Amino acid sequence: MEENTLLDIHEVRRSFPRPGGGELLVLDGVELTLRENEIVGLLGRSGSGKSSLLRLISGLAEPQGGTITYLGRPIDGPPSGIAMVFQGFALFPWLTVLENVQIGLEAQGLPQKEIHSRSLAAIDLIGLDGYESAYPRELSGGMRQRVGFARALVVHPNILLMDEPFSALDVLTAENLRTDFLELWEENRLPIKGVILVTHNIEEAVLMCDRVLLFSTNPGRVASEIKIDLPQPRDRNDPAFSTLVDRIYVEMTAQAAHKLSQRSERITGGGLGMILPHVSPNILAGLIETLAAAPYNGKADLPDIAFEQQLEVDELFPVAESLQLLRLAVLEGGDIRLTEPGKRFAEAETDERKRMFRRLVLVHIPIMALMRRVLDERTTHSAPKSRFLDELEDHMSPEAAEETLRAVVSWGRFAEIFAYDDDTGMFSLENPS
Repeated sequence: MEENTLLDIHEVRRSFPRPGGGELLVLDGVELTLRENEIVGLLGRSGSGKSSLLRLISGLAEPQGGTITYLGRPIDGPPSGIAMVFQGFALFPWLTVLENVQIGLEAQGLPQKEIHSRSLAAIDLIGLDGYESAYPRELSGGMRQRVGFARALVVHPNILLMDEPFSALDVLTAENLRTDFLELWEENRLPIKGVILVTHNIEEAVLMCDRVLLFSTNPGRVASEIKIDLPQPRDRNDPAFSTLVDRIYVEMTAQAAHKLSQRSERITGGGLGMILPHVSPNILAGLIETLAAAPYNGKADLPDIAFEQQLEVDELFPVAESLQLLRLAVLEGGDIRLTEPGKRFAEAETDERKRMFRRLVLVHIPIMALMRRVLDERTTHSAPKSRFLDELEDHMSPEAAEETLRAVVSWGRFAEIFAYDDDTGMFSLENPS
């Protein structure tokens, strides 16, 4: 291990038991090294295990395989010297700003005078001087997250873990907090030696990180590593910045194309392992209409669409992949292009869109075809939700099965394939064939 290595992760594996037996593999063969003076970004879709990996690093969970060493020693519980900033602030509402910041030091048993002085210094550093006696309810979202940063920094950790710390904030507040954090980092005013940042925002990763690890999903693996060798402060309008953003989109698009290929292979064997994102038909139609109109005229760079529509990875890719799955669009080289059926869909009236969508989902979505067949064959032309949920859970986690079924309900209603009563949890055919 190199002398300046803070954290070394080798072949880490993490899984959870399935209710019906077997296991759900969340992380598999993960490799990661964090060195001094580095910000390493973990970028990927939900379900790629990024937050699970942070829990392993922070000692809140144990891997089923592989090793995690901090300063050369295995992590076998919450290590001193690693702190975390959460997405949801995680403040105690009954404590003041000062009391929230002090709580981490109190757990260390330090003298009260030192606790008080260090807490005030952290509050001042993060830009909250004067708000020591305020309660979280009195603060804006950005100010509450500053308290979260102060609470993490006050213990003077070697490593700061950041789990989507800016995603719950509005765009301007997030930008302001990112800028302040980077200025303090570049000026060596933060009492930390390295940072791991989990994010869904590609531009944020390029803006903040020295290296970005792209995670694939189901299970989570490091699919590739991209070095960000731009000097700080970075300019979004710099062509080199845009090139790196485009490169990440290209690599994530390649992952999406590979995933579709795997799904297509499964279709020949029943295809019930196909996890569907819960994307409404209206959103699918909206992206098709956007792509069909000027200036795109059927083809667009994903970064341009993301910027125009203010979408992050976890918002844009499920929509784009759903269009690809239904053969309404193709993802290639960081671009999205409408297919001929996609162009016809954009030009069609509502009734024709419904008919097209009906044909496509019954051909390309195996669970949809199964549901239609079961409802057709039953004399009552109805079936409970549990009939199909159990079927899906044989092939995926309960959470993925629920999300897939939500997508199926939305798509099936739009295509008028079946009706669903949420109160009774029953599917039925309105017009049995």
